[in-house]
Amino acid sequence: MAKTKLTDISKNSEKELLQISADDLPPLPSGCGGGEEITPLSEDNKKEWEHCLDGISALKLPRPQNKEEEDKLVRSFLEGVEKLLTKENNWTFLLPLMHTLESCGKCLACSDACPVYEMSGKQDIYRPTYRAEVLRRIVKNHTTRGKALFPGFSEGKIELNWATVARLAELSFRCTICRRCAQACVRGVDNALITHELRKVFSQQMGITAEVLHEKGTVQQLNVGASTGMNKMAFLDIIDFLEDEMEEKLGRRVKMPMDKEGADILLIHNSGEYLSWPLNPVAFAIIFELAGIDYTLSSELGGYEGTNYGLWYDDLQFARIVVQQIQVAHKLGVKKIVVGECGHAHKAMIVIADRLLTGETIIPRESCFPLLEEIVFSGKIKFDPGKNDFPVLLHDPCNVVRLMGIVEPQRRILRHIAPQFREMNPHGVDNYCCGGGSGFATMSPSKAFTDWKMAISGRKKVQQILEAFGDELGPGKKNFVCAPCSNCKGQFRDLIEYYDLEKKYGIYYDGLVELIVNAMVDIKEPYIEWGGM
Repeated sequence: MAKTKLTDISKNSEKELLQISADDLPPLPSGCGGGEEITPLSEDNKKEWEHCLDGISALKLPRPQNKEEEDKLVRSFLEGVEKLLTKENNWTFLLPLMHTLESCGKCLACSDACPVYEMSGKQDIYRPTYRAEVLRRIVKNHTTRGKALFPGFSEGKIELNWATVARLAELSFRCTICRRCAQACVRGVDNALITHELRKVFSQQMGITAEVLHEKGTVQQLNVGASTGMNKMAFLDIIDFLEDEMEEKLGRRVKMPMDKEGADILLIHNSGEYLSWPLNPVAFAIIFELAGIDYTLSSELGGYEGTNYGLWYDDLQFARIVVQQIQVAHKLGVKKIVVGECGHAHKAMIVIADRLLTGETIIPRESCFPLLEEIVFSGKIKFDPGKNDFPVLLHDPCNVVRLMGIVEPQRRILRHIAPQFREMNPHGVDNYCCGGGSGFATMSPSKAFTDWKMAISGRKKVQQILEAFGDELGPGKKNFVCAPCSNCKGQFRDLIEYYDLEKKYGIYYDGLVELIVNAMVDIKEPYIEWGGM
């Protein structure tokens, strides 16, 4: 375990604060992993990108060519921090930010709750309070408002130079924003919010962010219609294809209604489902048709993409996407929006959008899970739980469960349709992130970061899964991880490949609605496709 003082962050940008060793990583049960190496950056990459935090690059941050460039970037960063502290520039998050800056008791309860900190071998720089305390000292010592609020503050001053700024930029992308730290704090301090606010400074003030979140995420969504790059024509072609596939599989055609005006519900999925996990939107179509739900999909710009990567790094980009989504709902005249199995779409569209929508722009927005529970227990569909008679483990998406408190609907469904349903420890609001939160599931800017995401960020979830399945593990087994979130499914896909969990232990994954359809009496052929997911 490397001991790193807070003031070290401003020292010698040519030297890494931390070099992660495979020996530092906690062992996993069942002999799975334990010696994963973090692939170092190539020498060419090291010359081109900043890597002075831990030898890893999430941002491909270019190295300044001279002292003048460094000083200009530092000034820009400080200007951004000053803006964070004003109502005019940060009315959405100013109050919780100021509470977090002012109220930390330094008890470190948040550290014990952080899976990244634990699974890194308890490296100090990954402690939730590390980046928060660095920002706190910058605010108190280097900003106009901070000096007014904290006169005479002199505790452990941090030099504000390029080393500090570069390391903070990378450090803001070593946190999944799962908010277990916030939940653990008795004072309501939210260190995950510090991560968000730092990312916002770097994006809005300095134009620095993860490429896949902005250029390949937000920009594509605003201009094309989906963060995946799927345009309207491609989306409609996929819908036609899926309807044809359903007809062949089920022996009858199930329509996926499109652009229907005046429907009760506008259903919005993560566009990644249509491309990577098409059985998910198809399952929704089957369930909604059999239950007689009056709903529609939308082919309009903003209507067929539930994701909002702006949530993780830039409030302005977040707002642009929300406005698109809400405009589509109002144009169709639907009564409400229902968000499919996407955790961060839940957070963006249902929770954080409330800070933006006012007056006539407001439209009800709800999670799919209470609706699915209502349908399953309505008696409109008959189920044979024996069709799901294999071990089923439920993963709790952070932004559905811990943030929104939607804990029981999905569990009541699984208890009803999956006789071997079991829980991870801990679960519910105490769950651990899949390791792909805050955009990580889509980020692979370098082999080093991908390794970090698998070996450290996702390590706690792998530990939980292996411990929960226990004696069921083994080649040829069928152990199902129910992951009702597109982002989480992307992370599970990569974790299963990285640790070879399918071949070694028979571990598969998919969503909740797939299990619901698989248990339907009227669906004769198995709906779940084991292997190759």
